[in-house]
Amino acid sequence: MPENNVMFWFRRDLRLNDNAGLYQALKNGSVIPVFIFDSDILEMFDNRSDERVMFIYQQLENIKRELQLLGSDLLVLYGKPHEVWEILLEQYKIKQVFCNHDYEPEAIARDQVITDLLERKGISFHSFKDQCIFEKNEVIKDDGKPYTVFTPYSKKWKNKLNTYYLRSYPSEKYFSNFFKASRFSKLIKLKEMNFIPVPGNYPDNIISDKILSEYAELRNYPSANGTTRIGIHLRFGTVSIRQMARKAIKLSETWLNELIWRDFYMQILFHFPYVAKSAFRPEYNLIKWRNNEKEFEKWCNGQTGYPIVDAGMRELNTTGFMHNRLRMVVASFLTKHLLIDWRWGEAYFAQKLLDFDLSANNGGWQWAAGCGTDAAPYFRIFSPALQTEKFDPQKTYIKKWVQEYGTPQYAKPMVNHEEARKRCLEVYKHALAAK
Repeated sequence: MPENNVMFWFRRDLRLNDNAGLYQALKNGSVIPVFIFDSDILEMFDNRSDERVMFIYQQLENIKRELQLLGSDLLVLYGKPHEVWEILLEQYKIKQVFCNHDYEPEAIARDQVITDLLERKGISFHSFKDQCIFEKNEVIKDDGKPYTVFTPYSKKWKNKLNTYYLRSYPSEKYFSNFFKASRFSKLIKLKEMNFIPVPGNYPDNIISDKILSEYAELRNYPSANGTTRIGIHLRFGTVSIRQMARKAIKLSETWLNELIWRDFYMQILFHFPYVAKSAFRPEYNLIKWRNNEKEFEKWCNGQTGYPIVDAGMRELNTTGFMHNRLRMVVASFLTKHLLIDWRWGEAYFAQKLLDFDLSANNGGWQWAAGCGTDAAPYFRIFSPALQTEKFDPQKTYIKKWVQEYGTPQYAKPMVNHEEARKRCLEVYKHALAAK
């Protein structure tokens, strides 16, 4: 086997260009790129034809093809990361391992296990910021504490921003430092990981100038082609966040604010990892959720009798995407109208969304439930009728996804809006009074 001294570990950064960790690796020696399908994560998937796995697989095929054109290759392995790394250390003489940071609690724990393993072998482990513009303690309050409210965070974020943070990493300058493969390895088959290949219909990773120039005007209307659909590419790092931020600065401050929200929720998860399983505001853990399983099933299936809610859920179930305005509407309906624990909805989104990202998904659901940072007050309860009137007045979006709308076949409303609102206010008020 080759005796190279540097290995780069792909994770949420599936691209060769403008990749911070890969750039640093290539500057430090002959680089063997590796990707590990984590069996612990894959075994959590209920759907053995999950399109996100297929998306990753396709990106790995692309990277492998690019590397082979350079006379190199990508190792793609499957198993528990620490066990895979033990095998790699037996097969290769490695002096350094490079990767990019991950901020989720389980990923941090995984990386610590790998760090300890490498240190015992005398191998250094280097990780770099790549998936956000500002991370960890880079944007904090003057007293050194993390921000928990978005507006002051975004102001500090913008004040700190300069060209240094937006610069690209010219990895391509050092492509000659990829290890030279004497023969190419075959890509592991999806069936070997108990997954079924499916054709994926994924959005493009190129955002048109027209979309961004009209973003502020159209982004709230689900029937319009007014959003970027770039979420899955940001989630798996097939585009550079720095490139996206430069484009946003040029064309749309409104979309730049969305990228800042992304950084904000990442630093919240990093500083307050308990939010992954608990309310950011602990007093909201006292809410007595109804958690009616039959009502939850109706919500999941888009059978609530509220057309705007049902349309959002059917779009999600069919495409793996849901418009951001609808994400707020359906989350508010589940938590406020039905009094079902926000974690149920969060978990359902995690199962269905192609662009699922723990920090943003968690932050959005806690916002809707009123228990998160910068949360909507608990007494702010979206009216599905008003949301429809404002953002889908011609029912264009609703008619696309709820084809039986307006016929006797359409479900009757499962709750009365005013009665559900009153019930929600009483339950929340009682819980918060008990803190």
